[in-house]
Amino acid sequence: MDWDGAVNAWHVSGGIYRMGRREWLTEAGWKQAFDDGVRTVVDLRNADEGRRRDNDPVVPAAAWAGMDVVHAPTEEPGDPRFTAVTGPYLNDPAHYAENARLFPEKLVGVFRAIAGAASKGDVLLHCAAGRDRSGLVAAMVQDLAGDSDEAIAEGYRRAARGINERYRTHGPPHNRERYLDEPELTALLEQRGLAVVAFVRGLDTRSYLLANGLTSTELEAVLALSGAGVAR
Repeated sequence: MDWDGAVNAWHVSGGIYRMGRREWLTEAGWKQAFDDGVRTVVDLRNADEGRRRDNDPVVPAAAWAGMDVVHAPTEEPGDPRFTAVTGPYLNDPAHYAENARLFPEKLVGVFRAIAGAASKGDVLLHCAAGRDRSGLVAAMVQDLAGDSDEAIAEGYRRAARGINERYRTHGPPHNRERYLDEPELTALLEQRGLAVVAFVRGLDTRSYLLANGLTSTELEAVLALSGAGVAR
C-alpha cells in the first residue's frame, strides 16, 4: 500500500491489511488509508511500545478521528516461558507455534477485535516492524481465507523484504536487527516462508480459534471480512 509514510504496508486478504508502526503514517497517509476503507486499526504491540519517536511525523489526532484504534497484543511481554524460546521478542516464524500455544487468549482477542470491527469497514493490523506479530496473524487470516501455501509464504517474504529495505535506508532500530544483502536474505526467506506455512497448516486456524473461545458468530464475521470463499 502506498499510504504516505507507511512502512511495510500490505493488503492481506479481503478487507484486512497489515503494516509496521502506525506512528510512521503522515496526516496524508491516514487520509489515504481512510479513503481505502480502513475504519479500525488493531495494534498488536505491547502497551509500552505505542509512543511517538522524535523522528516520527507530527500528526494531529483529528487525522484518524474516523477510525477506532484497538489494542490487542499477541503475547504477554516478558513471559519467561516465551522469551526462553524467542529471546527478547518474536522474530522468527519457527516460534509462531509457541506463541499460539502459550497465549491462545491473546490471539483470540485479536480475532475478536477483527470481528467486532468488521461491520464498520476494513481493518489494519500493525505491530512494530510489520513482520512477525503481524505476520503470525496475517498467516492465520490467509488460512481462514483459503489462500494457498505459496500465497501464505509470499505474504511473509514480502513483509520481511519490506522491513529489510527500511533497514537499508534508515538503519536498524537496535543491534538485534541488521540489513541483509540479497543472497543472505533469499536463503533466509525461503526457510522462513516454509516455516510460516508449516505453522498455520499445523494450527488449523478455524478449529484453534473456536476451541479457545471465539464464537461461531465472531468467526463468521472474520471470514466475511477476510473474503473467505470469494473467488480470486
